[in-house]
Amino acid sequence: MPYKKVSDLPDNVRENLPDHAQEIYKEAFNSAWDQYDQPEERHGDATREETAHKVAWSAVKNDYEKDEKSGRWKRKSR
Repeated sequence: MPYKKVSDLPDNVRENLPDHAQEIYKEAFNSAWDQYDQPEERHGDATREETAHKVAWSAVKNDYEKDEKSGRWKRKSR
């Protein structure tokens, strides 16, 4: 189900990602939720929600990475 606000995101997202990355996650999830509404548009047996979460994490990883030392998510240097 789409997220109306960042505070609605799953705990593991809110507790680990910086604010901007949470915004990216929310927008990407909601977009994928709309885009992959039909089962034939998804890979394998993935549910709509599973697909939207995968897309959201992928979008976050375009701009953020997990720091090897601290384990915290940080913006990628460009």
